[in-house]
This record gives sequence, structure tokens and C-alpha cells, in this order.
Amino acid sequence: MKVRIGVGLGPTAASDDLAALVDRLEGAGIDSLWFSEQVAAPVVDPVVGLAHAASRTRRLKLGTGVSVLPGRHPVLVAKQLASLAWLAPRRILPVFGLQPAREAERAYFPVPVGRRGAVLDESLTLLRLLLTESRVTFHGEFFDVEDASIGLLPPRPLDLWLGGSAPAGLRRVGRLADGWLGSFLTPAEAAEAVGVIRGAAAEAGRDVDEDHYGMSLPVALEPADPRLLAGVAARRPGTDPRTLVPHGWDALRAQIAGHVEAGVSKFVVRPAAHPGSWDRFVDEFAAELLPLQT
Repeated sequence: MKVRIGVGLGPTAASDDLAALVDRLEGAGIDSLWFSEQVAAPVVDPVVGLAHAASRTRRLKLGTGVSVLPGRHPVLVAKQLASLAWLAPRRILPVFGLQPAREAERAYFPVPVGRRGAVLDESLTLLRLLLTESRVTFHGEFFDVEDASIGLLPPRPLDLWLGGSAPAGLRRVGRLADGWLGSFLTPAEAAEAVGVIRGAAAEAGRDVDEDHYGMSLPVALEPADPRLLAGVAARRPGTDPRTLVPHGWDALRAQIAGHVEAGVSKFVVRPAAHPGSWDRFVDEFAAELLPLQT
């Protein structure tokens, strides 16, 4: 497996930091930069961020970690992704999720009540067709398109990854996606998730590449904010949140090693709180984590 480690912004980077940060990551040889979907946070929209970063770089890979798909029309999403892929060939890494992490933002991505999972299944199926075929006719439960085209196809097929850790979501990765980006899981839980995905893929007559299992990891460089730990505890009741938010680079390296042993090889590392100085964060990231790449 090729271990690769990128930087995730999460809700911690204001948009006025972005240009300098992108330049710093490119210059430091960091693998990738990841934008999260946080409508109410002071961060740029993921697609806008991808375009901005792509225009300033030639090597840095750029991903969404994660962007909500249900509630968006797949034709428009396909057009955005194809455009980005033409501007930055082989560097666009889309990861989609079922719904926003913040419950208050779910209304911004409307779908029929109780049907969000079904909408995601159909959206992903149609999105893949639009990104690989010049003309698409599709008649589904939620989308109906006739001879649809996005005008230009990506120079090479895009890998479409999914986030999530619920059993149904993991099986969806196996059935429909090219990869998985998990979060807030221990290495043991990640190993179980990888097994579920591989089993679902086998049942569907598919295979998810062994290099396409990822994990988003926060790192607390100061004592973790109690509000963050409370939020993690609410998301993972019964689990000590400190086991999911490593404190310091040594603890993070140990957690990455555990995940690699579990079958995970792609990592998105984000500061658990604003790092104060992104220059310092990138310098420490490069010194502490780049030697772990293979």
C-alpha cells in the first residue's frame, strides 16, 4: 500500500489564510489538501476552494472531505468535477457524504423525508454515468434526464469516494464507490469497516482497490478543547473521545501506524483547533509525518 498523508482544513481556516497556505503546501511537498463542507463556518465552499487551489499549484492533489451529494443535482455536480479535472488533471479527489455533520445545515440539502440514502445511491450512479459517457439517458426514482451531456468529460475517469461509518454506508461504498474516507474510528473499528466494505464489494462483483481506504484524523497540538471532546463523545457515545483525538505528533504517528495495520493507507490530518500559525503547522507536519509515507 502507498501511504499518503494530506492536510485537511476542517472548520479551522479562515478564507484569508488560504492562498498562503496553498502555496506553502505546494512548496513543502505535501501530498494533498482537503476542503470540508461547512456552510456556516468561515471557510470557502469546497468547489470554490478546489478551483482556487488548483489555479495556484501544479502538483498538490485536492479533495473534498466530505461534500454532501444528496440535495444537489448530479448533472451540475458532474459539470463542476469535469471542469476541475480538466484544469487539474489527476489531482481532483471527490469524496461525498450522506448529509452535513451539523444538523442545522441539513435543510440546505433537501431530499424527500426518509429517502436520503436512496437519493445518494441514485445520485452516485447517475454522476458516474455523466462523468464517463458523452450522452446519458437516465430514468430513476429521483432523477430523470434525457440525452444529458456535461460537454466535456474528464481526461481520465475520476475515482468517486464516500465517507461515513454506519453499516449501511459502508456497504454502499462496496456496492457503488471507488474508495472510502472514514473518521472518528479507532484502528480496530477501521479494520472492521474495511472488512464490511470488501465483503459488500465482493457480493456486488466489484473490488475496491486496497489503496483506496482512508481516514480523516484530527490532531490536538494543545490540550484538546473540552467542546471538541464533548462533540466527539456525542457522536461516539460510549467511546473515550481522547482515543479518537490524538494529542501531539507522537500520538498521531502511533494512531496512523495502527490504521495502516488495519488496512488504511490514505490520511487527511487536520488541526483540532486553529493552529495559530499555519506556517508552523505545515513545517511540523512535514517533519513529523512525511517520513511515514511509502
